[in-house]
Amino acid sequence: MAKHFNILAGMAGAVALGVMAVTPAAAWEPTKPVDFVIMAGAGGGADQIARFLQSVAEKKDLTSRPLVPNNKGGGSGAEALIALNTTNDPDHTILVTLNSFFTTPLRQPDLGVDITTFTPVAMMGVDPFVLWVHKDSGITTFEQWLETVKAANGEYVMGGTGTGQEDSLVITFLKDAYGLDIKYIPYDGGGAVAKDLAGQQIMATVNNPAEAKGFYEAGDVVPLVAFSDERLPAFPDVPTVKEKGQDFSYYNQRAVVGAPGQSAEAAEYYQNLFKTIYDSEEWQGYMQSESLSPLWMTPDEQKEYWKLQVERHKELLANMEE
Repeated sequence: MAKHFNILAGMAGAVALGVMAVTPAAAWEPTKPVDFVIMAGAGGGADQIARFLQSVAEKKDLTSRPLVPNNKGGGSGAEALIALNTTNDPDHTILVTLNSFFTTPLRQPDLGVDITTFTPVAMMGVDPFVLWVHKDSGITTFEQWLETVKAANGEYVMGGTGTGQEDSLVITFLKDAYGLDIKYIPYDGGGAVAKDLAGQQIMATVNNPAEAKGFYEAGDVVPLVAFSDERLPAFPDVPTVKEKGQDFSYYNQRAVVGAPGQSAEAAEYYQNLFKTIYDSEEWQGYMQSESLSPLWMTPDEQKEYWKLQVERHKELLANMEE
């Protein structure tokens, strides 16, 4: 199965060598509050990131009008995609995405959403996945977890964000790779998933580190394995699934895109805005503290990334349906 950074090997090198320079602010500026749509529910990784980005823009007085976070997580992000696709003001509408940006249009073709018509703004980084259990489970290793799931005979319950999107794809990988029978409960956002694990309403999750951070720091949840290419600096004792013999890694894109039909002047304004935020001490510190991997891209590189990820997610979804 294709690896996330193998797909991007040449691209990531080019990005590292040729970071887009910040140009003077475009003549265009927002004339009213910007609809900052979030493709997931409250409390999840996308929601946390959107609100952090908004706070940096406000703190540094970077925008002439505020970014207004607007959660639209229904239908595995379909609600958000429709909102952007049908907006009557594309110059004042932007979206914080995750990988449902790729999977939801593939799974729901009747939406009539073509992501290639959306406007590239900023790739702010990529977010790994980690397998978590509750501390009271007594499970401390991935091997123990596999034994527990198998012994449950189909009664082991996991939760995740949406259906046919990031969390369910990672859980499907686990089921297929290890012959597991798992019940899956879909949620609108990773915040609710993490909360229900801490409350023992479900038995395990594959939350992003930022989503589980508070519960981990409180000692409620235990990380068992990471679905990253290398061990995460924040969890140096947690092995990767690659160390367990599986050629698999999976990351959530943390990106901002503009609505279809957004003017070139507005796109340039947002691209410059989010490049300024990306380069800020605040965002660089956020990526480090929340275990995000940096992966800045120019607009053209983002378009190529979208094409690659659509093809990869076609494969992952096909595997899910087998």
